[in-house]
Parts: sequence; C-alpha cells; structure tokens
Amino acid sequence: KDLTIRFSEVDSMGVVWHGADALYLEDAREAFGLKYGLDYMGMVARGFYVPMVDMHIRYRQPIIYGQAVTLRIDYVPTEAAKLIFDYTLTDSQTGEVLCTARTIQVFIHKSDRRLAWTCPDFYDAWKARWNIHA
Repeated sequence: KDLTIRFSEVDSMGVVWHGADALYLEDAREAFGLKYGLDYMGMVARGFYVPMVDMHIRYRQPIIYGQAVTLRIDYVPTEAAKLIFDYTLTDSQTGEVLCTARTIQVFIHKSDRRLAWTCPDFYDAWKARWNIHA
C-alpha cells in the first residue's frame, strides 16, 4: 500500500505522530482481509471478534510530512488461534526501512466473549484455501 504522509498525521516537528502508525497498520490489515477473504465483518458474521492483544512498533527513521511511503504487510503462519502480521514501512523513493511492526490478534467468541483456544473452522478453511502451513 502506497501513501503520502498528510499534515494531520504529523506532530509539531513534522514527524508522524506515533498514534498514526497504528492507523496505518489497521488500514493494511483491512486491505489484506478484503483482498484475501479474511475481512473483519466476515469474521464477525461467522461469530468471532478479533481484538488486538499485542502491537510492537520499531522506529528506525523519522517519517515526515509529505514523504511517500510504502507499507508492506505479511501474514505470519501459526497453528494457534490467532492472526499475526508483520509490517515494513519504507521510503517509496529510496527503499530505506523507516519502521517495522508486528501485531497479534486473537479470536473471541462473539456470543459470550470467550477466548477461542482452537482455530475457528472458517480460519482453518481459509488457511487450507491459501495453502498456508505453520
């Protein structure tokens, strides 16, 4: 996903405010889900919420107002009932790595908000469809 840093996303130094990074990651997860059939509303319709339980962001270089960046998202295979994604934000012109991140989400039963200890059937089917093995 390519984006250009907007004025509303930076602090008084012209550097991306740390809270904006979480929104970039959310946008990437949403685009991934829509492209590969693992979208949020589809999971809710199948009876599961998928809340974030861990987010780690490592800043390597400042990301500044007007900068063109590319955000790459990679699904990380796991046998556990969770979604793990790795992210890399790079300068679109130089390819320099600006930021890396990882997020982990778990499956929660919508009916009673219990943690799912095993993968939901639709998630196992999704992994089989894309030939994903942990």
